[in-house]
Amino acid sequence: QVQLVESGGGLVQAGGSLRLSCAASGRIFSSYALGWFRQAPGKEREIVAAIRWSNGNTYYADSVKGRFTISRDNAKNTVYLQMNTLQPEDTAVYYCAAQRYLITVQAMGDMTMYNYWGQGTQVTVSS
Repeated sequence: QVQLVESGGGLVQAGGSLRLSCAASGRIFSSYALGWFRQAPGKEREIVAAIRWSNGNTYYADSVKGRFTISRDNAKNTVYLQMNTLQPEDTAVYYCAAQRYLITVQAMGDMTMYNYWGQGTQVTVSS
């Protein structure tokens, strides 16, 4: 069983930056992928970024490419999401999730493949 706890959300002005952290308790095996998803009010949850735990390969949604960076610290069992040049449309609850058996790169962006979820952290970007 893996538990995920997000932190680092908050209120920021457009153009600003935030860094989210997701601390995982329990064993994270090399087969895992860790991802960040977000859900804005009235919208479906969507992938933001994901990372393969073993080799650090990454996956990004088109909407955040060049602005957001996902990274991991294997020793701390923590995954980060550095968010730069934030825009009001980035406002959402951000969730950390873990996928136990990553098979394909495409699966990194598939919400249905994730087994564990955190409670979420609110990110609000003001214009």
